[in-house]
Amino acid sequence: MCLDAFLRNALNGLAGHMTLERIVGGQSNPTFFVNYENRSLVLRKQPPLEILPSAHAVDREYRILSALADSDVPVPRAILFHGERDIVGTPFYIMERLEGRVFPDCSLPGISPSERHEMYFAMAEMMARLHQIDWKAVGLEGYGRPGNYIERQIARWTKQWQLSKSRENRDLDHVVSWLTNNLSATDETTICHGDFRLGNLMFHRLEPRIVGVLDWELSTLGHPLADVAFNCLAWHTLPTEYGGLLGLDFAALGIPSEHDYIAHYSRLVGRSTGVPAFYYVFALFRMAVIFEGIFARARAGNAAAKNASEVGSLGVAFSRRALEVISGKTHR
Repeated sequence: MCLDAFLRNALNGLAGHMTLERIVGGQSNPTFFVNYENRSLVLRKQPPLEILPSAHAVDREYRILSALADSDVPVPRAILFHGERDIVGTPFYIMERLEGRVFPDCSLPGISPSERHEMYFAMAEMMARLHQIDWKAVGLEGYGRPGNYIERQIARWTKQWQLSKSRENRDLDHVVSWLTNNLSATDETTICHGDFRLGNLMFHRLEPRIVGVLDWELSTLGHPLADVAFNCLAWHTLPTEYGGLLGLDFAALGIPSEHDYIAHYSRLVGRSTGVPAFYYVFALFRMAVIFEGIFARARAGNAAAKNASEVGSLGVAFSRRALEVISGKTHR
């Protein structure tokens, strides 16, 4: 059965011809707009060919979107999940398409300084909302294991690095060793998005208001500071390093300092402490492994985006940034 016939059978009332459009820019699960005359949908699927164990779990994405449907965190409405390979070659799910603005560039070009400031604080507020959701009440027991999150994540991403390694990266190996020897995280458990950044938020067409949190592939139950440190990596990386902010004039742009940004988040969740360096190292390590995986998929011809080889080279850059945090050579 083709996709069009499958959807017409599963969803009542679809009218007109189906059009399929690949959404460019993503590096992981291929994503497509599926449009009918009277309905706009989005399809997310696994990449073709071989994938690493536990990676690209579109069933988990579908589960958390369903769980958060009536929460304070806006997400696209999940419609259906299909776990077989008979329709599009891999498992996939369908969700409603949201309308709004997505900004892959953290400097928010074309936005006024005052609106930039509001949008950044809206991001902090949305992250706080997510971390305050009662994950048991929304049906996410078993979505992850409470406790020892960082320790388990280090083991998981180290294994991913070993499985995807297609070149040597001694800096990354050193970061793995440092994290293992300096583990001192506390056991807090919240819903963690895992990739909470500006480019995964959809803003209202006209207002500095978030209307959708996107791309839940890396979500789990975990430590909230892992999300916060990851979210703050833009202040520690260059614009050429996956769109960071380092070196830009924050005051002129209207972008809050990292200190003010974290303070705003902390007030909302009732946290009095900052973010220890350990969590930044962990966030940079995880990104370095992800980029190395993208690089490996590009070499194998299984990349999700045309610029995968270029983006994959950032594995080296993020490994070095992690070493800078370890040595105290980065601003914090």
